Amino acid sequence: MQIEDGKENSMVTVGVLGIQGAVKEHLEKLRLIPNVEAITVKTHQELNKVQGIIIPGGESTAIGKLLKEFSLMEPLKQRIEQGLPVWGTCAGMILLAKEICKEPTGHLEVMNIAVKRNAYGSQLNSFSTTKIIEEILENPIPLVFIRAPYVERFWGEARVIAEVEGNIVACRENNMLATSFHPELTEDLSFHRYFVERMILGKE
Repeated sequence: MQIEDGKENSMVTVGVLGIQGAVKEHLEKLRLIPNVEAITVKTHQELNKVQGIIIPGGESTAIGKLLKEFSLMEPLKQRIEQGLPVWGTCAGMILLAKEICKEPTGHLEVMNIAVKRNAYGSQLNSFSTTKIIEEILENPIPLVFIRAPYVERFWGEARVIAEVEGNIVACRENNMLATSFHPELTEDLSFHRYFVERMILGKE
């Protein structure tokens, strides 16, 4: 699954929410994909330039607070609800979820999933594994979990893409993708290509 040189001449602009978390790592991965312009999004004007956006891993509470301080919470939520492709990794999954277990409110509250924060415990309980995720790639993909959440419930049009040890770690709902793990911290480009090619460019 690749964007072939010469066959996809137009550039696609993909943003990475740049207010906290693993921003640089996502930008570096996106820039390895042909015909992708990767930009940091910190303003409403930058948000309006992108055809898809990644919400990186980091501290979900801090990112949520900063989204409000940067006056980005409502504009981002509105664009996602209007169909902007979005991918949340780790903290990004929590920000997208309509429900956060044992917490009264969420953040963007756009995706029909309920997530458990720090589901695997502290930083010391971080781990890596590999798994074949058929929707993404036929070969095993490395998965890195750092203070990761997982999905406890899903409903509506949300569907499971991957489970690890019986826990839901990746879901998709229409224009929204959420993963518990960090593809940007591996050498593998499969998820970034999937997001660009399948979700933004619509090459299903």
